[in-house]
Amino acid sequence: MKAVYILWLRQIKRYLRSRSRIIGSLGQPILFLLALGFGFGPVFQRAGQGNYLEFLTPGIIAMSVLFTSVFAGIEIIWDRQFGFLKETLVAPVSRLEIMIGRTLGGATVATLQGIIVFLISLLAGFRPQTWLHLVPALAFVVLTAVLFTALGTAIASVLDDMQGFQLIMNFLIMPLFFLSGALFPLNGLPKFLEIITAIDPLSYGVDGLRGTLVGAAHFGLSLDLAVLSVMTALLLAVGSYLFSKIQI
Repeated sequence: MKAVYILWLRQIKRYLRSRSRIIGSLGQPILFLLALGFGFGPVFQRAGQGNYLEFLTPGIIAMSVLFTSVFAGIEIIWDRQFGFLKETLVAPVSRLEIMIGRTLGGATVATLQGIIVFLISLLAGFRPQTWLHLVPALAFVVLTAVLFTALGTAIASVLDDMQGFQLIMNFLIMPLFFLSGALFPLNGLPKFLEIITAIDPLSYGVDGLRGTLVGAAHFGLSLDLAVLSVMTALLLAVGSYLFSKIQI
């Protein structure tokens, strides 16, 4: 387990040392919060849906976690190109420990990113329904972060080209985000969109955050937690298998 701790700590140190990465990754969430939160707020309110900033904030937190966690997989390709991954894989530790350490490190970074976006939303005027629900909200953030870090690791394990990874991520991430209900309510959607949003794992992360922070869960917190837990376990298993097959 020492290897897990070392790799976890390495991921966090790399994140904290890169101030430009921290600032750059906050640009899109801030833009969405301000432009959409205040731009569409009056329209959302006139439609009888309440405060759009309160509705939007859980989705933007989930978006920040999604982007940060999935793109943590890029570091596998980066380390492979510069030889660090080879040094890690030939070390006398199991590849399962290496994968778990990297995944936990990426998930921790994504969780920190989500917390920062939450703090920024407080400055923008967002207020949770009750501060007591911040702990279960954090649990949903952590589960979402681990799930999508494992997904990024699984995809990066079968690729050795940075451009190919970016193409797949762009093809995958944007549909996951836009079809998760992060920007719009899931009530009253056409049937085919209801099916797609129900398949999208991010939908349950957004819904869990929305349920804990503003008390407006669509699927129900129990179902959100169950789906995220099962999907996280599944992707950890798939990611571990694919990572174990990396050729050096």
